[in-house]
Amino acid sequence: MVVTKTLRAAAGWLELGLADEALYELQALPTEVQRLRAPLELKLAAQMEREQWNAASETARLLCLKAEDEPEFFLRAAFCLHETGDTLAACNQLLRGPKALFEMPVFHYNLACYLWTLGEGPRARSHLKQAISMDGSFLESAREDRDLVGIGPV
Repeated sequence: MVVTKTLRAAAGWLELGLADEALYELQALPTEVQRLRAPLELKLAAQMEREQWNAASETARLLCLKAEDEPEFFLRAAFCLHETGDTLAACNQLLRGPKALFEMPVFHYNLACYLWTLGEGPRARSHLKQAISMDGSFLESAREDRDLVGIGPV
């Protein structure tokens, strides 16, 4: 009961945009409960909100281990790693994810960003084209994305 109440409180703080308060709530949970999926998901959301990329990448890595079939955790883990400046690790994390990722336009888009950052232009363009063919809204995103500056027309 106390765990459920604490998780609801942390989620509420996050909804209000108060990530510090959410993290404070989660710290009150017993250590073994903090390692469960639901608290880790809330912790990751709060860490990402606070732009605590190193801590968030570790939390996301734990979630990837707990739910190897959940594409969203691999997307988030890769994003956090990229934000720490370790774009190669971000690429590798994304490519280790479940096969369901390959059907997601955001996978191809993010991979294009990471590859472009790493100087792998042809592969980056290929994945960007794939993302745009799957979801045309990524064309506009690509025009404004700091990670794709200079990629040119696709």
